Amino acid sequence: MKSRLAVLYKEQVVPALKEEFGYQNINEVPKLSKIVLNMGLGEVKDNSKSFNIAVDELTAIAGQKAVPTVAKKAISNFKVRQGMKVGAKVTLRGDRMYEFLDRLISIALPRVRDFKGVSTKAFDGKGNYALGIKEQLIFPEIQYDKLDKIRGLDVIIVTSAKSDKEAKSLLERMGMPFRTRG
Repeated sequence: MKSRLAVLYKEQVVPALKEEFGYQNINEVPKLSKIVLNMGLGEVKDNSKSFNIAVDELTAIAGQKAVPTVAKKAISNFKVRQGMKVGAKVTLRGDRMYEFLDRLISIALPRVRDFKGVSTKAFDGKGNYALGIKEQLIFPEIQYDKLDKIRGLDVIIVTSAKSDKEAKSLLERMGMPFRTRG
């Protein structure tokens, strides 16, 4: 079964974007390619139990198994050796990607304290959007009583848009609550 956001994209967002930007071919219309969730865990490099808890939390948030990321080179100032586990990441595509974005927009972001919308300045110039989340508590999958530490994570939304304007329009039409001036 298709997710609510995937159906919304196909039925409402595609025709609206075709009209707004004057696309001739349906394949020109920007779409979501993938969503990458990344959690830097450098502070738990010595504590493997805490590292495993963080990986399990990221897995619960994403609905897909998180993989550890390792240091490419040694940095003595941070006491990091090459090959040491320093984070975890998940790449979501297809239905899981739409399900996660739907949960992020409709459940998680409104739970942020004093939420006024997400920044419009977090585009990278190529149509991708990066969002930093300070607390993993905003996701309903995380149980507060089982929490050992508050951690943040990065959400990178990769689109096929050629410009930031196209990507912003795509995300806006899918329900992303961008901050309004004032």
